Amino acid sequence: QVQLVESGGGLVQAGGSLRLSCAASGRSFSSDYMGWFRQAPGKEREFVARINWNSHYTYYADSVKGRFTISRDSAKNTVSLQMNSLKPEDPAVYYCAAGSKFTIGTMRFDPGVYDYWGQGTQVTISS
Repeated sequence: QVQLVESGGGLVQAGGSLRLSCAASGRSFSSDYMGWFRQAPGKEREFVARINWNSHYTYYADSVKGRFTISRDSAKNTVSLQMNSLKPEDPAVYYCAAGSKFTIGTMRFDPGVYDYWGQGTQVTISS
């Protein structure tokens, strides 16, 4: 059974940092791209970051560029999201995802191209 399990969410002050982790199991994801999305109450799920299979390419939403860093350890089947300088607009449920469909351009940011999803981890910011 393929599973993605996120961890590391919690409550942090604005300006603080959190590191989210996602552990994949059931098969190797070393050939997949992996990403992070987030969804705030009443809003659609939005792209946050993506890393390709060999970590050579990373992509970020403009809203997190320069603050968040995505990384992966394919040997351990994990992907992480280091979140620094957290802002009041960052609270959401953060989801880890993996996919292997061909993507180009803005397709990379479409949640529909990802095949596997975690259950999400809550990030809350206190002002």
